[in-house]
Parts: sequence; C-alpha cells; structure tokens
Amino acid sequence: MTTGALPHVLGTDTARAPLVLLHGSDGTESDLLPVAGEVSPGAPGVGIRGAVATDGGYAFFRRCPDRRVDEADLDARTPVLAEFIEHSCARLELTRRPVAIGFSNGAIMAAALLMDHPGLLAGAILLRPLSPFTDDARYRSDRTPVLIVDGADDDRRSAGDGGRLAERLRRVGAPVTHRVLPVGHAVTAADIAIASEWLRVREL
Repeated sequence: MTTGALPHVLGTDTARAPLVLLHGSDGTESDLLPVAGEVSPGAPGVGIRGAVATDGGYAFFRRCPDRRVDEADLDARTPVLAEFIEHSCARLELTRRPVAIGFSNGAIMAAALLMDHPGLLAGAILLRPLSPFTDDARYRSDRTPVLIVDGADDDRRSAGDGGRLAERLRRVGAPVTHRVLPVGHAVTAADIAIASEWLRVREL
C-alpha cells in the first residue's frame, strides 16, 4: 500500500530532527524537498510517495466521489505508512523522532498519523489541511506540537477547515499553533517562514 523503495532524502545534519515529507494530491516524493531545505536547512528531509496512483501523480489516500475523505481507506493506509516511516528512518540511521511536513492530502494523512500512532512524530506542520475524521471521538493526542497554516483564499478548502481541525486537536490536549495567511492553496514563502520559526522555537 506504500512504496517499498527507499524514499528521496535531502540533508545530512542529524543534530536536527529529520523531516518526513508528505506531498499533496497528484504529487510525488520529491515535491516538498525544496520546502524542507528552506524550513530546516541541512536537516534530513525524507520524501515519501503516496500509495494511491492519481491522474497526475500520487496521493496518500482516496477521496469519495463527492471529494469527502474516504475514512475507511485512510484508516487502512495509516498504519502501513507509519510502519514505512519507522523502517525508512531506521534504514537511514535517523535516530531522532521525525517532524512531519504535510501539504493538502499529505497534511490530512499527517493528522491521522498524529491520532492513530502517538509517539511516532516529534511534531507536525500541516499546510492546508482539513479534519481526517468526522467523529470527534477519533481525536486523541500525546501532546505532540502541531502547526496548522491555512490560506484565506484557498478555493480547495471550505472556510474554517483548518480551524476546526485545530480546535479538535486542542480539545484533546495538543499544543496547536494555527495561522491563516492571505493566500491560496499553494505553499508560499510566508508558509516557509512561519514553519521555520516554529521549528526554531521548539528546537526541533
């Protein structure tokens, strides 16, 4: 369900937390490597390819015909990805817990990892996410810090999607930083600056 090939890697400074990079829909494992290089220069950036083939590339889980998250598919794929992340970090001799940087589809997957695999991640940067699950009972936290960045002009999200996820995570004890930028769906220099500062303050 997830590619077994060794993922693309950028950076060798093991004093920094490795970054696990989860691309958006129609993306590939190399999409977020430039973002990682700017957010945490020198840190190992592990780009992972989603397991679902799409018309333009790959995704980490399927959508329903009406574009809702296919929660059953997401549920099935999350543990496989968690295991792949653990094995990839071990093969690359990365001993620190990784920080996930997820964009869009990858941000939703990263949020699911936070809830279903506590202790896997040292932190998560979620760019343009929405809630992976509709049932509030699914949300739990091991107090992993989370950064959520939304675009106020994002035409691929409903107003408040990121805020609703932030509130769900806060209710279960996660320390969440939520920012809204005057931008659309694409990752911008402002996203990178916010993420870089967030990592610096947390010494990740």
